[in-house]
Amino acid sequence: MNSDIKNLLEGVQNGSVSVEDALLKIKKQPFEDLGYAKVDLHRKARQGAAEVIYGAGKTAQQIIGIVHALQNAGQNTILITRIDEEKAKAVASEIPFDYRKDARIGIVGRLPAPDGIGTIVVATGGTSDIPVAEEAALTAEALGNKVTRLYDVGVAGLHRTLAHMDEIMSATVIIAIAGMEGALASVISGLADCPVIAVPTSVGYGASFHGLSALLSMLNSCASGVSVVNIDNGFGAGYQASMINHVK
Repeated sequence: MNSDIKNLLEGVQNGSVSVEDALLKIKKQPFEDLGYAKVDLHRKARQGAAEVIYGAGKTAQQIIGIVHALQNAGQNTILITRIDEEKAKAVASEIPFDYRKDARIGIVGRLPAPDGIGTIVVATGGTSDIPVAEEAALTAEALGNKVTRLYDVGVAGLHRTLAHMDEIMSATVIIAIAGMEGALASVISGLADCPVIAVPTSVGYGASFHGLSALLSMLNSCASGVSVVNIDNGFGAGYQASMINHVK
């Protein structure tokens, strides 16, 4: 059950919240219609994570309006994905936020204290995969997870992976991010005893087909326990990893 709803019901049970106040909170408008967007205000109650703003294709003013709507509804940490530097500057002129250029991520408010059951490990095959990895890591942190980053541990130098066996074996879930032939996910899944989320990246030479080769390799992994998200989808991997890390 979602923790916010559970806390509300426990408040009614112990008398710290009246039935009327609880009913009012539940009955509040589930979304706010801004004309250009219907902002989902009940997503956290339904899914455990509040709405995330996808910045690509939106204007700075539209993003600002959505942020204000979420803030007015009580959302303390707001994640903006796929926002370019120029648009970020325009948003920052009205709303202070932490912008991470490489990941194209903006974070309004403070990152929450980790409340997951364990640690999410984010590993990359190479340095060129770091922008996608940072999107995954920051997403997971914004959703309340402890994250360990293992960068440039690809199979071209397998000893680099094996040097981090303690982190790999103690993880609750691992995000393996790689381009080229995408072999990292299979190798890590063969070493770990937890779910592995594979993220193919569009890094590689011509025959990598902008990440398609890595995607197909990861889908055909012979190691058990590997799930695969779309090419360069660090956000999707971070979100899925957070869901796994919050299963009590």
